[in-house]
Amino acid sequence: MTTARKTTTVFLTILCGLLLTIAGLTQRWPTWTWPTLAVLLLVVPAAAFRIASLRRGSMPVSFEEQLTASPVERTDHHVSQVALPSLWADYHFVFSATVRWYLLESPENTPVLNPAGLAVEAVLNRARTITEKREPGQASLVQHELNGALSRMCPDSTGHLQAMAENINLTLLEQDQERLNRLAKVRKDEAVWEHQRKYEQNKRQYLGNDVLKDTGSAVVWWLAKNDEHVEKTVADLALLAQLTSAANDTDIPERLQNILSQQPGEPAAPEFLEEDPAPTSQERTAVDHLSGFFDAMGFTEGDVRRVMLAKQISDIVKQQNRHETAEDLLRRFDPPATFTPNNGEEPNSHTDAPDETSGAPLA
Repeated sequence: MTTARKTTTVFLTILCGLLLTIAGLTQRWPTWTWPTLAVLLLVVPAAAFRIASLRRGSMPVSFEEQLTASPVERTDHHVSQVALPSLWADYHFVFSATVRWYLLESPENTPVLNPAGLAVEAVLNRARTITEKREPGQASLVQHELNGALSRMCPDSTGHLQAMAENINLTLLEQDQERLNRLAKVRKDEAVWEHQRKYEQNKRQYLGNDVLKDTGSAVVWWLAKNDEHVEKTVADLALLAQLTSAANDTDIPERLQNILSQQPGEPAAPEFLEEDPAPTSQERTAVDHLSGFFDAMGFTEGDVRRVMLAKQISDIVKQQNRHETAEDLLRRFDPPATFTPNNGEEPNSHTDAPDETSGAPLA
């Protein structure tokens, strides 16, 4: 019987005794009734509580017995900073979580187990099968994937328990994260550079293999650029012929040589050279043709556009394996800087001439 029930029994006994004493005094009961009432006050409450205890079953253990009972076994364990492999070698995820489990019924002859160790091993094996197939740059995404995959109770390999994980945290080492950031920046810069290189390469191929393939292609391209202004295209025909010839390192066709000789602003040949024909256009080099094109376009000596265009045309010529012509173009229009003494002035030349005032006496 617990302390509370003992207190209740004593309280009821005293209360009943007081009531019967008051009733006996007022009714003037005989003397022999008092011992009988005393016996009843002790026997009846004890019998009533005895019957009630039999109906309710066994009484719970006392507080003292609970103190001596074995403690309840834990069913969770926290793991932290566990390295799990990723898809890339030498890059590892850092895994932390709370592992929970419950034991399954096992035969009586089962050896003593460490359920925490079995549960942690089972959870780490499940996490490893996922992380080793994921790239290290996806740590935050893999963390949510592990939250879903490890949130279910699953049996371990021994079959003694089922385990799960919660409060999962997956990160990378700070040094590895910095390396990944640098690699990502390099890949982005490389992609931009590759697009620029392909753009320039396609532009050179377009100019060399399509626009400046021959004079006819250049004329059609120039006509489209000038909104079908035929007059302007015809006026620039000589310039286009020179540019095409310089780009392909070839001579201007004979059918276009008359057009070149009729360019406006070209000085007429002196009369004394009419009988002695001047050198034919076949003797003109690609450098001469390109120089004439620049002069006709108004790109005077010292104009940066001459150097820029000459470099681009030189690249086109190199693609056609005409390296000597490309070097001639660069040597003519983009020569290396040299030091000229006396501020570029030529030294004065002195010629000894006879003194006309001191000649011999006249005869």
